[in-house]
Amino acid sequence: MNPRLPALIGPHRCGPGQRLLVIAGPCVIESEAVCLQIAEAIATIGERLAVPMVFKASFDKANRTSANAFRGVGIAEGLEVLAKVHRATGLPVTTDIHLPEQAAAVGQVCDLIQIPAFLCRQTDLLLAAAATGRAVNVKKGQFLAPADMRHPVAKLLAGGCGDICLCERGTFFGYGRLVNDFSGLITMRSFGVPVIFDATHSVQQPASLGGATGGDRGLVEPLARAAAAVGIDGVFFETHPAPDTSPSDGPNMVPLDQLEGVLERVLRIHEVRQSFEPRPAVESEAGHGR
Repeated sequence: MNPRLPALIGPHRCGPGQRLLVIAGPCVIESEAVCLQIAEAIATIGERLAVPMVFKASFDKANRTSANAFRGVGIAEGLEVLAKVHRATGLPVTTDIHLPEQAAAVGQVCDLIQIPAFLCRQTDLLLAAAATGRAVNVKKGQFLAPADMRHPVAKLLAGGCGDICLCERGTFFGYGRLVNDFSGLITMRSFGVPVIFDATHSVQQPASLGGATGGDRGLVEPLARAAAAVGIDGVFFETHPAPDTSPSDGPNMVPLDQLEGVLERVLRIHEVRQSFEPRPAVESEAGHGR
């Protein structure tokens, strides 16, 4: 079995020759009302810019810096919120899983399952995600070389998943700092899978606030533009109407009222770069075994 190009994520195709896929939403589900507010804005932006949008929010942030930090609303309530977002807006939805036993329930609701960066080598987690029949987005570990992401791809393929995305979110550079090796985008795309660039987590400053992770949201757009120029298939932004009040990842979030402008500028670069690439043949869905 080979990866499907372009990958199917709900009704959307993600890969070379396609419109840039946008994954956006708050870091964590803090309430149904906030999620619906953000999702409705994202859906409107997607319609105006004619780009495929996927809503993302986590029901549990299991890797917070402090034991006292807000983790989320839990899987049962979180999946209810994500289902309501989908019904209200029509957007495909995604969330991350931390345990293999979470995969089946998440696969009933989400069109895309996200594997956290710290867990990208966990074989049982990858196989459980593959078994759902949903597309899977694996974040590259901050500790891994881009070439090493061929192994999560192989594990997902072995588990029967053909709709695979890899996600770049920065690499540890000393203490409290992440950097992006943009040549890694080329390396990971060479595996025959779409690559997503996570612009907001790339500007994190881990544990820089003592009991929380800081960041510099002013670097989000420049890094997203650079990634679009090198070549990506999707972009990931965490966004919030009032980032400084968000219970998780506020310092590196894009304010919701600025998201459309950021996307417009990134899309211009993506479209120019895309014009340099030959348009690949689209594999038919028939015979893929989906």
